[in-house]
Amino acid sequence: MGTRSGDRLADTPGSVTTVGLSDPSLVLLVGAAGAGKSTFAARHFAPPEILSSDAFRALLSGDEADQAASGAAFALLHRAVGGRLASGLMSVVDATNVDRRARFALRDRARAADVPTAAFVLALPDAVVLARNRARARQVDESVVRRQLERVRRALEPNGLASEGFATIWIGRTPNEVAAVSVERTAGRPR
Repeated sequence: MGTRSGDRLADTPGSVTTVGLSDPSLVLLVGAAGAGKSTFAARHFAPPEILSSDAFRALLSGDEADQAASGAAFALLHRAVGGRLASGLMSVVDATNVDRRARFALRDRARAADVPTAAFVLALPDAVVLARNRARARQVDESVVRRQLERVRRALEPNGLASEGFATIWIGRTPNEVAAVSVERTAGRPR
């Protein structure tokens, strides 16, 4: 497994970490609400490649924050992921992805399409994420964000993401690391 950690590879100001990514891949963005997943996705991937849980909720209910629509939204997101991967297309899931079972369900789709998976973890300090959440137009309840932050920490434990079969894991622990990373695509599976 190619594990890349921002705190090991981009620890000097201004340094850039390049993460190799097979194209196609299934990319899971992992992080609490307010961590910057959507901004990260928009910076590194084309709009059609990004499958956002918020966008699917909005599509089904007219409101991206409508948690009552989440079940149907994720069912539709999973179908879209499966279809894109079967067609050989890069698929980036912009959701918290802090739940192990949710990650497994998505990885099963990648496995069925014989496509590698990558995790980009935005493991920023709690204070940064909570401040960003408070500054958002659509805030998530702070207790929910705190639970998500704890799940991100658990995902980084040895029995978390590292044991889940990802081809690539990159971890950004500071806003500077997240800003400095670049994604380099290669055709087909990495060797």
